[in-house]
Amino acid sequence: MLAAASKIRTISGVATTTSLARAMPFFLSTFSAPTTAALSVPSLCPTRQNPSTHPRRPLAFFAAAAPLGALSPSLRRSMASLATSTAAAAAAEVTHLSQRDAAEIDEQLMGPLGFSVDQLMELAGLSVAAAVAEVYKLSEHTRVLIICGPGNNGGDGLVAARHLYHFGYKPFVCYPKRTAKPLYSGLVTQLESLDIPFVPVEDLFHDLAGQFDIVIDAMFGFSFHGTPRPPFDDLVQMLVSLSVTDDSAKRPPIVSVDIPSGWHVEEGDVNGGGIKPDMLVSLTAPKLCAKKFTGPHHFLGGRFVPPPISTKYGLELPPYPGTSMCVRIGKAPSVDISSLRENYISPELLENQVMSDPFDQFRRWFDEAVTAGLREPNAMALTTVNKAGKPSSRMVLLKGVDKHGFVWYTNYGSQKAHDLSENSNAALLFYWNEMNRQVRVEGLVQKVSEEESEKYFHSRPRGSQLGAIVSKQSTVISGRDVLQHAYKELEEKYSDGSFIPKPDYWGGYRLTPNLFEFWQGQQSRLHDRLQYSQREVGASTAWQIERLAP
Repeated sequence: MLAAASKIRTISGVATTTSLARAMPFFLSTFSAPTTAALSVPSLCPTRQNPSTHPRRPLAFFAAAAPLGALSPSLRRSMASLATSTAAAAAAEVTHLSQRDAAEIDEQLMGPLGFSVDQLMELAGLSVAAAVAEVYKLSEHTRVLIICGPGNNGGDGLVAARHLYHFGYKPFVCYPKRTAKPLYSGLVTQLESLDIPFVPVEDLFHDLAGQFDIVIDAMFGFSFHGTPRPPFDDLVQMLVSLSVTDDSAKRPPIVSVDIPSGWHVEEGDVNGGGIKPDMLVSLTAPKLCAKKFTGPHHFLGGRFVPPPISTKYGLELPPYPGTSMCVRIGKAPSVDISSLRENYISPELLENQVMSDPFDQFRRWFDEAVTAGLREPNAMALTTVNKAGKPSSRMVLLKGVDKHGFVWYTNYGSQKAHDLSENSNAALLFYWNEMNRQVRVEGLVQKVSEEESEKYFHSRPRGSQLGAIVSKQSTVISGRDVLQHAYKELEEKYSDGSFIPKPDYWGGYRLTPNLFEFWQGQQSRLHDRLQYSQREVGASTAWQIERLAP
């Protein structure tokens, strides 16, 4: 590694990233009510061997309550979570670059490695927007001011503004010294086509905290030398004053792009009187000044470093989680668990708009969860209680539902099976976080027919069939190698593709409901809760809908 590049080991801890905010279209139509035909669910769980075969069924959407615009901002987040950074990413050694090395890397990228400046700017701006969306919830930080300088750092800010707009934020751009080059003029035209306001400098010097929820500092990057000239000197001082405000809850957080403007690229905030950003988004690799950053959120963005650059400069960078364009480096800030809360925004769930039959209402919500692309919408918490009154819960997968009940499959020697043999009362809970919805179902449980269990068992992938035979669920084993050895033996035994018999100790259960509750999260904890319970009407029973207090 070049001597000018240095490495630090970040403080240990688990570094996490949340979902990249993306618009998730949730089209509600006014199709007719769903039929009462059984809903078969096996295809909803992709096989582990080939997850790419997971089908997206063209299920209808039904207008359950209110307009699309009222749905939770969390639906704008990627349904397939952009994952959580591992502890290794937080503790890994991260290379910090000198100004010289940073400049050389840019020259290499835009020279022999074939990148263009607009490509790098696009990736950098997207990374900044992604990092902002990771930390600052759209529901609480809507208005974003991006202050852009005349160089590449300012271009990164212009690109970030465009992506933040498409993520659902309301960006405002201050771009006092516009660069006449076509690349920058094009970025301005793109923002103007989205009706993103350009704010004059003079309008920023009164009540900045009252006008904006986030301020992005994209004035100067690592190539800047000397002292900022007007109007950037006053803009830097404005952010300095903002960042030293005692009550951080009453001011917008400051996000600096690659280098806090006014800092020395290697020595940092030399005199201690510079901007103190709440978030720093380092690009390509952190610069040496990032060692002096003390804010709570440090991200690395710009997922474009090719192996020749990593090898030549000895770059050690954390892995990016999933498909994310940014990764947290350093220790994640401590969290006050009691302060974690979400102010739900959802359509109202009204008695006169839901289906009269709870099975039909469940089908409607389930179809919407599937069409929205939620991961394993058929996952449900199953709670059982043994004869001593001791409850236990676990996640299982719904494999079928019709007017007779909800079906899942398991080992008949498991703890849940023992509980159900002693007490047939059980409860199910479906939780669809991205839609602010829960469904509770209570009822009595019975085994499904042997014929039904056989049919489902042989519809499963062969690997899953072998796994069901191998696992004596809930029993104590000496180690994972026991399972792997038994599985390998069975795999060899049935390697010719011959019929795999279903074991007697494996099969299905069906919960026949006597109570449903549909829960829709609302603002200020005034949630909607509609309960369906059975009541006698003459010689038969009917479902009664009642509203419960939240």
